[in-house]
Amino acid sequence: MKSNFYHSILAGVAAFSLFGAGLAHADVDAGKSTVIATTKQMNVPVDGKFKKFSAQLNFDPAKPTAGSANVSIDTGSYDLGADDYNKQAQGKEWFDSATYPAATFVSSAIAPAGGNQYKITGKLTIKGKSQTVVVPVTIGSQGNTQTFDGALPIKRSQFDVGTGEWKDTSVVADEVVIKFHIVASKK
Repeated sequence: MKSNFYHSILAGVAAFSLFGAGLAHADVDAGKSTVIATTKQMNVPVDGKFKKFSAQLNFDPAKPTAGSANVSIDTGSYDLGADDYNKQAQGKEWFDSATYPAATFVSSAIAPAGGNQYKITGKLTIKGKSQTVVVPVTIGSQGNTQTFDGALPIKRSQFDVGTGEWKDTSVVADEVVIKFHIVASKK
């Protein structure tokens, strides 16, 4: 149970980073979009998913540097697949969802990185702790839909996710990889 709770918290952190990276020129389709945080407990990969988020996104591939993203993730929506683990992830040692109900990403710059690749810089805030991150994003377009895909490694310890007995990274790894697939309709 401890291991799943820890993974849930890590997934939540990852989800924040990913949604911040998923810029769109329109509305995000939450039903087709995913944010998964993967961590390792005792060297075994564990995935968790955030079910609720909101985003104010603006992206035009013709003017990428003018784009922006403001994303908020409901930390209480983290899902590890079992209610006991989900409740543990919401607790003080992990997300402390009662005190910090949202994790956020606010972009500050978008830079082309060749082809359909971009680097999005911004502030990721989890549990009141902020870090500047650079998120690599691949953007695709088909018809009236844009997709944003990427993966961002972060350290959970930088955000005080996993405190108390969970602070030790020998059982639950410090690194969390946030993988995202964001689908948005163009305006």
